Amino acid sequence: MITKRYNKKTDKKKVMIIEDEIDILLLYKDYLNNKGFSVQATSTTANEALNDYENFFPNLLILDYNLPGKLNGLEAARQILRKYPDAPIIIVTAYETVRSEISNDKFFAGRNITLLLKPIKLQMLEYAIKSLLNK
Repeated sequence: MITKRYNKKTDKKKVMIIEDEIDILLLYKDYLNNKGFSVQATSTTANEALNDYENFFPNLLILDYNLPGKLNGLEAARQILRKYPDAPIIIVTAYETVRSEISNDKFFAGRNITLLLKPIKLQMLEYAIKSLLNK
């Protein structure tokens, strides 16, 4: 009788987080690790988002919209989606206007992108991740 072994290490979905507020970044990371995800990379700026993405190839990316540095979250998402059009991305922001910015930009139409408004309930973050990964 052949049985399939379940390997928790390789079956975990990899999540990359780019968030400039360290307390929020650590909160997301701890919560997601406890929920069975593997947080592979975390950063506080989007300047190297594409390089970080290519180094870790996460199953999903969580990007804060308002980040220090040259790029905001949408610009970083655009760079990644140009090269990896099916990449699932969650944009988190405190600005309601970002919703219309995304919906009015044809580039983002039909993409695996979700917007969550801060403050975010951790269960809602988990639900958004699972929804995007199951598309």
